[in-house]
Amino acid sequence: MNLPNALAFLRIVFAPLLFFLLTHSFEGIHQSWINYFAALTFSLAALSDFFDGYIARTWEQITKLGSILDPLADKMLILAAFIGLLIMGRVNEWIIYIILVREFFITGFRVVMISENLDISASFAGKLKTGFQMVAIGFLIMEWPFAQILLYIALILTLYSGYEYIYAYIKGKK
Repeated sequence: MNLPNALAFLRIVFAPLLFFLLTHSFEGIHQSWINYFAALTFSLAALSDFFDGYIARTWEQITKLGSILDPLADKMLILAAFIGLLIMGRVNEWIIYIILVREFFITGFRVVMISENLDISASFAGKLKTGFQMVAIGFLIMEWPFAQILLYIALILTLYSGYEYIYAYIKGKK
């Protein structure tokens, strides 16, 4: 297993840890400390997402396993964060529903695109979407100002980047 795949696997390990931190209270520990630990866990996982892609491209270590593991790890982390925040009552359930439906739909759609030898690489909007989702999650975990605004921006980018995948598929079929 190369370093980029190991970093993706690390995100898979961090996802349930993050979910646990967000959904449990610990007697004798103030909620702000739990938020700090959850934010640290999430931040390390989010950084691993950046570095695994960068290292894979720079060191030419792109593998089939990595092309499956990386988006799976991303989805597991985002799912753990959003459902944990939903349980905590920090996010609107409809926003989370729409974002998660889009994530699962596009993941399935990417499988179809792969089977038809179409390009499934993330667009700039897709990368921006991931960035805004991650920043919004960090702000929501810490209960910082502007968290909801960042979440709405992430929602818009999530829908737009989903549209880009569908448009690319239709265009590729012509």
